[in-house]
Amino acid sequence: MEFKNKTVFITGAAKGQGRAVSLAFAKSGANILAFDLANKITYPSYNNSSSSDLTILKKEIENLGGKCEIYAGDIRSEKDVAKATAKAISAFSTIDILFNNAGICAYGYAHELKEDEWDAMLDINLKGAWLASKHCIPYMRLAGSGVIINNSSTGGMRGMNRLSHYSASKWGLVGLTKSLAIENAPYGIRVVSIHPTGVNSPMNDGLAEMEGSTPLEIAERSAGNLLPVPWIEPEDVADSVLFLASSKARYITGSQFVLDAGLLTR
Repeated sequence: MEFKNKTVFITGAAKGQGRAVSLAFAKSGANILAFDLANKITYPSYNNSSSSDLTILKKEIENLGGKCEIYAGDIRSEKDVAKATAKAISAFSTIDILFNNAGICAYGYAHELKEDEWDAMLDINLKGAWLASKHCIPYMRLAGSGVIINNSSTGGMRGMNRLSHYSASKWGLVGLTKSLAIENAPYGIRVVSIHPTGVNSPMNDGLAEMEGSTPLEIAERSAGNLLPVPWIEPEDVADSVLFLASSKARYITGSQFVLDAGLLTR
């Protein structure tokens, strides 16, 4: 119960990696503030989650004996992020760990992207992480401790075909991570980014829909993993996040944690 009575603010919590991380922290005794749009977004045109997904997550956590507050909001909205942060403080008094997970992915050649498509990718994947960090950091500074984990990608360490906007947003998270680590080290706050290869999550459903394919076919075509797997599981990401948030990683900050099945070795 490493995280007993700790409060974890998780964005994009309703499905996929966010859901797995929420449940893993809850099993380790943490209180959860689960933030998710829980609605359809204009771009990409698929729906990642719904309000019922947040409600189901809350019930799952409570069935584990944990405590969970949910907030359905837009990570691009500072007003929503501020309200969610206030809800976490009201319910649990502290915010000890932030997992910036909310993100989208969609294909498109750079010269064919529309401006709103570029903006949506950067705003959700990068601006959202900045906003959540902005509103959680003051409480961490007051406490003299905290951990921020930014969910980047192997795409945040290399270029990717038809994913210039996605890759740019994930590279941006590396710069945000390093800068926040420098700014907040004097206050006992650690900041790291994680870089998974493809993950078996609902995001693949949307990519497959765009391609007229299946999620597994998409993964097998794009993986390039050194280990013979098309993707890793959300629970693999959760294990890494909990390690990085734990006292075992107390000297890790400003770093990039790679969970790539050997992809970047090629």
